Amino acid sequence: MVYKKGKAMITKRLTKREEDVMKILWEAGKGFVKDLLKQHPDPKPHYNTFSTIIRGLEEKGYVNHTSYGNSHEYFPAVTKEEYRKLFIKNVVSDYFESSYKNMVSFFVNEEKLKVEDLKELIDLIEKKNQ
Repeated sequence: MVYKKGKAMITKRLTKREEDVMKILWEAGKGFVKDLLKQHPDPKPHYNTFSTIIRGLEEKGYVNHTSYGNSHEYFPAVTKEEYRKLFIKNVVSDYFESSYKNMVSFFVNEEKLKVEDLKELIDLIEKKNQ
C-alpha cells in the first residue's frame, strides 16, 4: 500500500469476490456484515466467508470500520471512482500496451464504438484542452 498526503493510494487489484463485496459496500455506504450480506445476490456466501472477505479488504486498505463494542460497521475507504481509475489503468497496461489509443482502436474494431461516439469523444477532448 502506498500512502500519499494521509490518504491511501490503492495499488492492489481485487479478486472478483472482493469486487462483488465492494460493489455492495459502495451501494450501501456502510453497514454491518449481516446487513451487507443480505444485499449479496444468491447464492450468498456463508457469513464467515463474507466477513473474512471484508476483513481482507480492510487489510488491503479498501475498507475501514467503526467499532461499537464487539460489532464493526464497515464503510469504503476507497471510492468507486478511485478504484475505477486503477482498474482501467491496469487493463490498459496489461492488455493494450499502456496505450489508450490501442484500447479505443480495439473497441472500434469490435464495433463497440461508432463514428458518432468517436466524434463525441473528440469534442470532449477538445473542450478539456481549451
